[in-house]
Amino acid sequence: MNITVSQVEGRVPVTIVRLQGELDGSNYLDVIDKARELYEAGSQFMLLDMSEVPFMGSSGLVALHSIALLLRGEEVPDPEHGWGAFHSLDRDREAGVQKHMKLLSPQPEVKRVLEVSGLTDVYFEIYTDQELAVASF
Repeated sequence: MNITVSQVEGRVPVTIVRLQGELDGSNYLDVIDKARELYEAGSQFMLLDMSEVPFMGSSGLVALHSIALLLRGEEVPDPEHGWGAFHSLDRDREAGVQKHMKLLSPQPEVKRVLEVSGLTDVYFEIYTDQELAVASF
């Protein structure tokens, strides 16, 4: 997994996190750690560019959910608790659409994982145009 970061100015400063490679159990903690590092450095709004992520496993869902919680200032579930971290995502769906994190251009396989897990439209806003995504914050 390659992670690159850039900043753009919209109505608010938006941190764009570009992920390249499969998002799975071998690297999801790296993604969470990078988001935590950015958050602690002051990033409050993140756009995750997933245009170069051909596959995302269930641990990728845990990573996305953890970042959403982090950006809301909430406690991130301990990934060492296995299914507990995954099930906290299911319980958190009621939080509604995330205001501090959005997704950009997920590949069809990744989008299908998000749809099957019930996270499109009700939890994560998905954009295909970066300018529109940045303007939506």
